[in-house]
Amino acid sequence: MDLLDSVVAVAIEAGDVIMDIYARDDHGATLKADASPLTLADRAAHDCIVARLERLSPDIPILSEEAESIAFDARSRWRRYWIVDPLDGTKEFLKRNGEFTVNIALIEDGRPIAGVVHAPALSTTYWASAEGGAWRRGADGTNRIVVSDYRASGLLVVASRSHAGALMPRFLEALGNPPCVSKGSSLKFCLVAEGSANLYPRFGPTMEWDVAAAHAVVNAAGGSISDLEGRPLTYNKPDLHNPHFVVCGAPPYPWSGALAGLVSEAR
Repeated sequence: MDLLDSVVAVAIEAGDVIMDIYARDDHGATLKADASPLTLADRAAHDCIVARLERLSPDIPILSEEAESIAFDARSRWRRYWIVDPLDGTKEFLKRNGEFTVNIALIEDGRPIAGVVHAPALSTTYWASAEGGAWRRGADGTNRIVVSDYRASGLLVVASRSHAGALMPRFLEALGNPPCVSKGSSLKFCLVAEGSANLYPRFGPTMEWDVAAAHAVVNAAGGSISDLEGRPLTYNKPDLHNPHFVVCGAPPYPWSGALAGLVSEAR
């Protein structure tokens, strides 16, 4: 079993831990300092993932949303590290709509070179590496995935279910009001990666661990992610917040013109 196969197994095990808590009446929900929710499942999944990754690759450091912060002076020396969101989509978890994921990515020289996105409530797993391509396992079996061409079937946009933001309706209007679906967590990236959507604009706040695993999946499926100036996202920045960004299939939809009049508000 290679390293990525092992990480898929880690994500699935963490998903089982999450589902045990998901089935309870009390999720132990509290609020973090930034007012975002935290549950027993976030903490239990974190403990599971960190323990397994430390055993699997003791020489690779780990950056997790639910761990204590690590100063940039220390992590700036990391050439290779794991970045983890043990439970992405905690709001969706609390709403019990199933649209939450376990995200694990391997970063090398500021780029995501491999990633796993596991949606335990949906029994669906995405994984990818730069060498091995992007894959999806679900009810229909295991299949390689690639992004789609908006010119063949018409533009389909995917937006955040809980964090779409005030700018999104205006951006959609500028695009000509194409069909738009809403999803939680990093599943939005995965819809673009598997060709079910062509464009995912994100004008709300995200952290590096929110996007890294799905970024790897999109890249390996032939898509791209860039900030509003067209630059690729990078990782292990001094500030772990991401800029606003757009996820595209191939060829990338020409979204910049529609955003031009709104760009100052999107930053």
